[in-house]
Amino acid sequence: MTRCLSRSIAAAMLWAAISSTANAGTLTDTVEEWGLLGSWAVDCAARPDRDKGALLTYEIRKDGRVMYRRDFGEARDENEVVSATVNAEGLLNVMVYFPSLHQTREFGLRLSRDGSLRAIYNRSERGEYTIRDGKYVATGAPTPAQRRCD
Repeated sequence: MTRCLSRSIAAAMLWAAISSTANAGTLTDTVEEWGLLGSWAVDCAARPDRDKGALLTYEIRKDGRVMYRRDFGEARDENEVVSATVNAEGLLNVMVYFPSLHQTREFGLRLSRDGSLRAIYNRSERGEYTIRDGKYVATGAPTPAQRRCD
Protein backbone atom coordinates (compact mmCIF):
# COMPACT_ATOMS: atom_id res chain seq x y z
CA MET A 1 0.00 0.00 0.00
CA THR A 2 2.76 2.45 0.97
CA ARG A 3 4.78 1.57 -2.14
CA CYS A 4 1.72 2.13 -4.34
CA LEU A 5 1.01 5.46 -2.64
CA SER A 6 4.65 6.53 -3.12
CA ARG A 7 4.45 5.70 -6.84
CA SER A 8 1.21 7.67 -7.13
CA ILE A 9 2.78 10.69 -5.44
CA ALA A 10 5.90 10.41 -7.62
CA ALA A 11 3.76 10.13 -10.75
CA ALA A 12 1.70 13.16 -9.70
CA MET A 13 4.85 15.19 -9.06
CA LEU A 14 6.30 14.20 -12.45
CA TRP A 15 3.03 15.10 -14.19
CA ALA A 16 2.95 18.49 -12.42
CA ALA A 17 6.54 19.24 -13.50
CA ILE A 18 5.82 18.27 -17.11
CA SER A 19 2.55 20.23 -17.11
CA SER A 20 4.15 23.39 -15.73
CA THR A 21 6.91 23.20 -18.35
CA ALA A 22 4.36 22.68 -21.11
CA ASN A 23 2.17 25.50 -19.81
CA ALA A 24 5.17 27.84 -19.56
CA GLY A 25 5.95 27.18 -23.22
CA THR A 26 2.34 27.82 -24.19
CA LEU A 27 2.26 31.01 -22.13
CA THR A 28 5.49 32.34 -23.64
CA ASP A 29 4.34 31.41 -27.15
CA THR A 30 1.02 33.20 -26.60
CA VAL A 31 2.50 36.49 -25.39
CA GLU A 32 5.20 36.44 -28.09
CA GLU A 33 2.84 35.63 -30.96
CA TRP A 34 0.23 38.15 -29.82
CA GLY A 35 2.85 40.91 -29.62
CA LEU A 36 2.69 41.75 -25.92
CA LEU A 37 6.39 41.67 -25.07
CA GLY A 38 8.15 44.97 -24.48
CA SER A 39 7.35 48.23 -22.74
CA TRP A 40 4.11 50.18 -23.18
CA ALA A 41 2.96 53.63 -22.09
CA VAL A 42 0.39 56.27 -22.98
CA ASP A 43 3.30 58.67 -23.65
CA CYS A 44 6.71 57.01 -23.97
CA ALA A 45 8.49 60.38 -23.77
CA ALA A 46 6.94 61.26 -20.40
CA ARG A 47 8.43 60.16 -17.10
CA PRO A 48 6.39 57.38 -15.47
CA ASP A 49 3.83 58.78 -13.03
CA ARG A 50 0.92 57.16 -11.18
CA ASP A 51 -1.54 59.85 -12.29
CA LYS A 52 -0.16 60.61 -15.77
CA GLY A 53 0.75 57.13 -16.88
CA ALA A 54 2.92 54.20 -15.89
CA LEU A 55 5.49 52.37 -17.96
CA LEU A 56 4.30 48.75 -18.25
CA THR A 57 6.75 46.06 -19.34
CA TYR A 58 6.17 42.42 -20.23
CA GLU A 59 9.21 40.16 -20.51
CA ILE A 60 10.22 36.51 -20.53
CA ARG A 61 12.84 35.64 -17.95
CA LYS A 62 15.67 33.18 -18.56
CA ASP A 63 13.82 30.69 -16.36
CA GLY A 64 10.81 30.87 -18.72
CA ARG A 65 8.52 32.91 -16.46
CA VAL A 66 6.60 35.80 -18.00
CA MET A 67 6.85 38.91 -15.84
CA TYR A 68 4.81 42.12 -15.76
CA ARG A 69 6.67 45.15 -14.41
CA ARG A 70 4.95 48.42 -13.53
CA ASP A 71 6.91 51.65 -13.14
CA PHE A 72 4.88 54.48 -11.59
CA GLY A 73 7.87 56.77 -11.08
CA GLU A 74 7.88 56.83 -7.29
CA ALA A 75 6.93 53.15 -7.04
CA ARG A 76 7.68 50.00 -9.00
CA ASP A 77 6.66 46.39 -8.79
CA GLU A 78 7.14 43.13 -10.61
CA ASN A 79 4.49 40.43 -10.92
CA GLU A 80 4.21 37.06 -12.61
CA VAL A 81 1.88 36.44 -15.53
CA VAL A 82 0.26 33.10 -14.71
CA SER A 83 -1.78 32.64 -17.88
CA ALA A 84 -2.59 34.25 -21.21
CA THR A 85 -5.13 33.18 -23.80
CA VAL A 86 -6.46 34.77 -26.97
CA ASN A 87 -10.19 34.63 -27.63
CA ALA A 88 -11.92 34.42 -31.02
CA GLU A 89 -12.03 38.23 -31.35
CA GLY A 90 -8.27 38.50 -30.76
CA LEU A 91 -8.55 39.85 -27.21
CA LEU A 92 -5.62 38.77 -25.03
CA ASN A 93 -6.88 37.61 -21.62
CA VAL A 94 -4.05 37.86 -19.09
CA MET A 95 -3.95 36.71 -15.47
CA VAL A 96 -1.28 38.24 -13.23
CA TYR A 97 -0.49 37.39 -9.63
CA PHE A 98 0.21 40.49 -7.52
CA PRO A 99 1.95 39.40 -4.29
CA SER A 100 1.67 42.89 -2.80
CA LEU A 101 -2.12 42.81 -3.27
CA HIS A 102 -2.43 39.13 -2.31
CA GLN A 103 -4.57 38.55 -5.38
CA THR A 104 -4.67 37.52 -9.00
CA ARG A 105 -6.15 40.01 -11.44
CA GLU A 106 -7.40 39.30 -14.93
CA PHE A 107 -7.36 41.82 -17.70
CA GLY A 108 -8.18 41.87 -21.37
CA LEU A 109 -6.04 43.71 -23.89
CA ARG A 110 -6.81 44.65 -27.48
CA LEU A 111 -4.14 45.40 -30.04
CA SER A 112 -5.31 47.93 -32.63
CA ARG A 113 -4.33 48.04 -36.30
CA ASP A 114 -2.11 51.05 -35.59
CA GLY A 115 -0.13 48.93 -33.09
CA SER A 116 -1.56 50.58 -29.96
CA LEU A 117 -2.79 48.59 -26.99
CA ARG A 118 -5.93 49.21 -24.89
CA ALA A 119 -7.21 47.67 -21.70
CA ILE A 120 -10.76 46.42 -22.29
CA TYR A 121 -11.37 44.99 -18.83
CA ASN A 122 -9.58 44.55 -15.51
CA ARG A 123 -11.12 42.58 -12.67
CA SER A 124 -10.18 40.96 -9.39
CA GLU A 125 -10.57 37.27 -8.72
CA ARG A 126 -13.83 38.19 -6.96
CA GLY A 127 -15.19 39.68 -10.17
CA GLU A 128 -14.83 43.32 -9.09
CA TYR A 129 -14.09 45.46 -12.16
CA THR A 130 -11.91 48.56 -12.33
CA ILE A 131 -12.21 48.60 -16.14
CA ARG A 132 -15.22 47.26 -18.02
CA ASP A 133 -16.00 47.49 -21.75
CA GLY A 134 -12.91 49.67 -22.31
CA LYS A 135 -13.97 52.26 -19.69
CA TYR A 136 -12.91 52.97 -16.12
CA VAL A 137 -15.75 51.90 -13.83
CA ALA A 138 -15.17 54.80 -11.41
CA THR A 139 -15.37 57.58 -14.03
CA GLY A 140 -16.79 56.13 -17.23
CA ALA A 141 -13.79 57.53 -19.13
CA PRO A 142 -12.38 55.33 -21.91
CA THR A 143 -9.04 53.67 -21.30
CA PRO A 144 -6.23 55.40 -23.19
CA ALA A 145 -4.26 53.79 -25.99
CA GLN A 146 -0.77 52.73 -25.01
CA ARG A 147 2.16 52.71 -27.44
CA ARG A 148 5.14 50.40 -27.56
CA CYS A 149 8.14 52.24 -26.12
CA ASP A 150 11.03 50.07 -27.24
